[in-house]
Amino acid sequence: MPDARTIAAPQPVSPIESPADLAGRYRSVRGMTERLCGPLEPEDCVVQSMPDASPVKWHLAHTTWFFEQFVLAAAVPGYRPFRPEFGFLFNSYYDAVGERHPRPRRGLLTRPTLREVLEYRAAIDRAMGDLRETGASGEFAPVIEIGLHHEQQHQELLLTDVKHLFAQNPLRPAYAPDRLVPDEQAPRATGRALPHTWIEFKGGVRAIGHAGPGFAYDNESPRHEALLRPFRLASRPVTCGEYLAFIDDGGYARPELWLFDGWDAVRGAGWQAPLYWERGEAGGWRIFTLAGTRDLDPREPVCHVSFYEADAFARWAGARLPTETEWEIAAADAPIAGNFVEDERYRPVPTAGPASAASPQQLFGDCWEWTASPYTAYPGYRAPAGALGEYNGKFMCNQMVLRGGSCATSQTHIRATYRNFFHPPARWQFSGIRLALDE
Repeated sequence: MPDARTIAAPQPVSPIESPADLAGRYRSVRGMTERLCGPLEPEDCVVQSMPDASPVKWHLAHTTWFFEQFVLAAAVPGYRPFRPEFGFLFNSYYDAVGERHPRPRRGLLTRPTLREVLEYRAAIDRAMGDLRETGASGEFAPVIEIGLHHEQQHQELLLTDVKHLFAQNPLRPAYAPDRLVPDEQAPRATGRALPHTWIEFKGGVRAIGHAGPGFAYDNESPRHEALLRPFRLASRPVTCGEYLAFIDDGGYARPELWLFDGWDAVRGAGWQAPLYWERGEAGGWRIFTLAGTRDLDPREPVCHVSFYEADAFARWAGARLPTETEWEIAAADAPIAGNFVEDERYRPVPTAGPASAASPQQLFGDCWEWTASPYTAYPGYRAPAGALGEYNGKFMCNQMVLRGGSCATSQTHIRATYRNFFHPPARWQFSGIRLALDE
């Protein structure tokens, strides 16, 4: 794979305002994908660890196919695909553009080889550069921008899929063995997290959703009014230590704490702890991370929990999960700052300092936060016409909304209105918990 040391770390970029901005952002995002692949060997890039994950090679090809299918094929008269069969192999779910290879069988695609996929990326990058030289890319700037944010989504998926893949290996390989969280290098004085407080928010009719300049996905609109009751939000995410208390209190053996489907999931899958937690030889808990297996740090945010686990913990704690409206109102004025993929920690970190009386901490980065809201359309939403209308709208069923981004999310990709969504049992994403209370 490309040597990560030869590709400069990307810097946060401003919203796209000119063709030069678009070209610079294209190079930055595409370069970041290859940089994330730097620690991997070719063998790591082919295997699929479960149906919900995809091989690294597939991510590299699919994000490239997006630009070929939705930009080059539309912008270049008489365009001839790099390889016509790639449209079948690397289409994800766009029914409007044709048939596709079954998702659970992506790991069987030993051909094309990784080398051929990298050649494909290079060829499409050259063609996109030629398109910019002709000036024709300006007309397709909105689609190119969607493609870049789409690739950033797949950068995050690439990391979460690699983590799941490596966790299946008895050797427990580390993706980034030298990535230590700075405060891990110092002795822990108490092993306790900073106490959390409850931050009060007033009720009323409030507006949520994207409006104004800057990129947003269609599912973040239209901006609309929502009735908000007074509520309180925890000043920080739930920690591993707090979640361990839930486990020690028999949380996974008490059906009264669980939704019906959640209890079925606990019994059917044998859940006893979050994903990647495992018992150490001395009886304590250890966690598998992208930097290797470590002792559990009770101070850091718990992650890799399903919606069902988040909901059960909240009920055990005498609280609830926030709605996505509450979460967005709380985050509306917060800076987009935190522990993101650019920091190269690849795991959540403990809260850094005492809580503010007015603003929750760690709303962005570290781990996605489950909300109590189902993923549905905002009032007045209409999916865009054409194949790109399938990007978000067709998934507005049987999924729950998460907010805030994670340690695998790019800082240039997230915003307060961003709506992520996953099925309730999903655990392989960096998903965590923040509690709320009625006023």
